[in-house]
Amino acid sequence: MWITVAQFILSLSILIVLHELGHFSAAKWFKTRVEKFYLFFNPWFSLFKVQKGETEYGIGWLPLGGYVKISGMIDESMDTEQMKGEPQPWEFRSKPAWQRLIIMIGGVFVNFILGIFLFAVVFWVWGERYLPAENVKEGVAVEEMGYELGLRDGDKLLKIGDKDFNKFNPGSLNKALIIDNVQTLIVERNGSTKTINIDPKFAKELSKQENQKVRLFHLKTPTVVGEIDESSPAKAGEAGLKKDDVIIEVNGKATPYYFQGEKELLSSKADQTQLKIKRGNDTLDISYLSMFPGKQSFVKKLLGKEAEKKRRIGFVPYGAEHFYDYKTQEYGFVSALGKGWGESVSFLSDQVSAFGKMFTGQINPKDSLGSFITIGKLFGTDWDWQRFWRMTAMLSILLAFFNLLPIPALDGGYVMFLLVETITGKKVPDKVMEITTMIGFFLLIALMLFALGLDISRLF
Repeated sequence: MWITVAQFILSLSILIVLHELGHFSAAKWFKTRVEKFYLFFNPWFSLFKVQKGETEYGIGWLPLGGYVKISGMIDESMDTEQMKGEPQPWEFRSKPAWQRLIIMIGGVFVNFILGIFLFAVVFWVWGERYLPAENVKEGVAVEEMGYELGLRDGDKLLKIGDKDFNKFNPGSLNKALIIDNVQTLIVERNGSTKTINIDPKFAKELSKQENQKVRLFHLKTPTVVGEIDESSPAKAGEAGLKKDDVIIEVNGKATPYYFQGEKELLSSKADQTQLKIKRGNDTLDISYLSMFPGKQSFVKKLLGKEAEKKRRIGFVPYGAEHFYDYKTQEYGFVSALGKGWGESVSFLSDQVSAFGKMFTGQINPKDSLGSFITIGKLFGTDWDWQRFWRMTAMLSILLAFFNLLPIPALDGGYVMFLLVETITGKKVPDKVMEITTMIGFFLLIALMLFALGLDISRLF
């Protein structure tokens, strides 16, 4: 948990500081006074602060964002006293509309550039590892919803919609259904090409919160024991598992692929679980009871939160790389920049499409809303720098997108007012901006609390 929290806080801190630095730099460029520069909010007190020149730099205790307080600007600080005096040359309100516009989009601009750069660095340093679809010789293993959709075990995907399925990625079909409105699949089945027409209901089903981790198909990966926890149920007793054991049945049910046996291995009747394994040329039966002769206290541990978190009984199966030939596409720095740009545009396009579907009711907002708990979980429980920087790149693009929404209290709200002023030549009255900013701010807080409430309810 602490590794997840640390990654999330570090990523959030990088994004906030650089976003606010975008506003700060643009303000300084136009000789506008910046009174405060804060990482996180600091109602009532600050964890740290120091005065340098005209600006107070500090760290707040409420990690819901950050801010720069610019003189002569109505912002999150709700400091309306300064607006009662005569405008001063160094104040935001005294600057031409085009300068104020640049100051307001400075943070969004930095976030877009940062997202592109971080995606590029990930491709430059680590390349792009993928499994060519042509290397999946035996076709796919289909989950229950995939079978209902029309897929069958052994199908080889050729096209999703009008796009060739060249890189094996089960999640790409979910995305195509939910975001791209894809309605057809082309597969090879028993040597013949077949077109599957997809019922639109699956897009709505897959977008539901409880189905967001559902995959319609998987690789055919045997359940072969790779590593064993020495203190686990899998190791205990003479009948324990050994490396390279192949699990072929769980409770009498054939489980040729790991994902199919996973729920069985965490059955609510774990004390009665029977395994059939292949060890070399031998076929053996193992039961949990035989692993723990005379004691069954392990069952409580197995069924507790610790076992649910690990999602295994004490062994890690070999990954797909053990059975399939993966490839890595390497990039030079220049080509990585192009790839980073393409990845950023694709990700942003997906977010815009998803937001549009929420607005039109095609996706239930409650299923897609999440607080820092949802975001934090995406970083994982082990520190992986490649995943960390990729996640930070995505969050940077996401932060830029949401900040551009025309909502008062967000950068996009100010941009909206400034565009009105630029077009009409008339400045929006300070009182109107003050009221709408306050309303927008409290609506955002309410939305954050609502999202947090959803996440807490999901935990239980």
